[in-house]
Amino acid sequence: MDGVCDMLNNMSTSTMSNTCANCGKEGSDVTNTCNKCKSIMYCNAACKKRHRHKHKKECERRVDELHDEKLFKQPPRPHEDCPICMIRLPNLGTGRVYMECCGKLICRGCFHAFQSRITKRKDDVCPFCRAANYTSDEETIKQFKIRTDLNDSQALFDMGYMYRDGDYGLSQSYAKALELWHRAAELGNADAYCLIGNAYKFGEGVEADEKKAKHYYELAAMAGNVQARHNLGGMEGNTGNMDRALKHWMMAVKDGCSESLKYIKMLYSNGQATKNDYAKALRSFQTYLDAIKSDQRDEAAAYSEEYKYYESDF
Repeated sequence: MDGVCDMLNNMSTSTMSNTCANCGKEGSDVTNTCNKCKSIMYCNAACKKRHRHKHKKECERRVDELHDEKLFKQPPRPHEDCPICMIRLPNLGTGRVYMECCGKLICRGCFHAFQSRITKRKDDVCPFCRAANYTSDEETIKQFKIRTDLNDSQALFDMGYMYRDGDYGLSQSYAKALELWHRAAELGNADAYCLIGNAYKFGEGVEADEKKAKHYYELAAMAGNVQARHNLGGMEGNTGNMDRALKHWMMAVKDGCSESLKYIKMLYSNGQATKNDYAKALRSFQTYLDAIKSDQRDEAAAYSEEYKYYESDF
């Protein structure tokens, strides 16, 4: 048994040793790695250039593999739990509220419950930090600028929306919206990547570019944006890559996308997905609903359609 272990260790060491893929030279001087796939090494740039035509196909294949490993890895949650009820925040935007006073995202259920109580006390303050709410567009914009100066990615994201739609007295500007969304995305805001993807998909403020749209959707999906994940499934489905489309939609359903569940059901009806695939999707969707559900959120949704926190009409 010890001999087998020694043999495996030796094989591993040999595989990891620095060996030039072109001339076979070995040693510590072989440090020039392939820039794309990072999987083979060379002793110098000249060897790398001479070996390029032999390595090209393998390199492209490996780059695609590495990309898919990242793309189809289960992403992190894009938001923390609600800081008041400590229940997972819904992925649907209408299910949460950003408080620009303290920079907290709280669920619509906690926000609605608090607002219902303060109406009787006439004490309109933030449910989390108790700061007084702003009564004018100027005050609201001033506070958002304070938050953006602190590199608050959600504030940057929301201000992008304001510039896109010309809200709160701001002049409408797609260019400014995209600038803010890029800043938010660089700070890890998955939703911002998705909106940049939308801009390139539909030519909003930029020239329409399907390739760039897909690139930003992929960045958004890898950071946890469920809408971008659903959109990628649609793009793959439109080009006939149904296996990849199914992968994306299965991941989107796990994070509560009812639209993706509809498409998986359609694939099952067309014989392009198995009964097990559809059953697994249904279970995943229900698990997500169970994780975000609360009585307060149900009350908020019953109070107004605007306050819905999940989609269930599939």
